[in-house]
Amino acid sequence: MLSPGCVPQNIARVSAALAAVGAWDAAPLAIVIAGAERGTLLFTYTRGGVGGAFDFQIQTSGFSLDALATANLAGIWAAQGLYAAGTLAAGVDTQSEEQREYVTYEATGAAAETFIYGPFDLGGSLERLRIVARESGAVGTPGTLQVELRIS
Repeated sequence: MLSPGCVPQNIARVSAALAAVGAWDAAPLAIVIAGAERGTLLFTYTRGGVGGAFDFQIQTSGFSLDALATANLAGIWAAQGLYAAGTLAAGVDTQSEEQREYVTYEATGAAAETFIYGPFDLGGSLERLRIVARESGAVGTPGTLQVELRIS
């Protein structure tokens, strides 16, 4: 459990160019978040060309090490989901929708842009977090991205 007022800062993605042709990060950094209740991401993005944009996805794991996952587990890393409640009607079951989520940010100019995403709930029962990203705007001229994670 984290101490009250403790806000560790971690680099979730070192400042570097995104992969060319819109490929997701091949080896994202995994950060230990055991006991954390909330996370906030601080992004710094500099587009590589006009129309530059990037996608990111928050992924978490309930395992402190990949090797601890059982062989029959579908995946070690799970993406954050987005939930939409169905329409409620009396006497009829309601169908809601859940889907894995990723977020797109499009640059407004050529200079470095910094923004915050969150806070988002971590629930205190997860072990690790990673951020995967890709250039999704000007994929032929990928931009540079750094991501910091603050947890509490």
